[in-house]
Amino acid sequence: QLQLVEFGGGLVQAGGSLRLSCTASGRTTTSVMGWFRQAPGKEREFVAAITWTGITTLYADSVKGRFTISIDNAQNTLYLQMNSLKPEDTAVYYCAVRWRQKISVADNEYDYWGQGTQVTVSS
Repeated sequence: QLQLVEFGGGLVQAGGSLRLSCTASGRTTTSVMGWFRQAPGKEREFVAAITWTGITTLYADSVKGRFTISIDNAQNTLYLQMNSLKPEDTAVYYCAVRWRQKISVADNEYDYWGQGTQVTVSS
């Protein structure tokens, strides 16, 4: 059983930065790890994903150029560096693992989820 725990959420002013981390307990090799977010009253949406090798990444258009996803295989940890934050980035951010080697933007194709961490960006 794989467990995911996110850290790093908080309150930041618009234009600021935050770094989220997600530590996995258990095997995550040959997988894809991703970040999703859900704002109040909205459906959960894809943010970014990365293959376990770190070679392939994919970003939602809304965060491209501002967010960077990375992975530390030795520490079994996924990161999301978020810069130039906007109020519309406010959401609960979840990390997830997909037991396939191909990235997907569909949340129902991910097998394990963290509990989520709140990110609030004030204007």
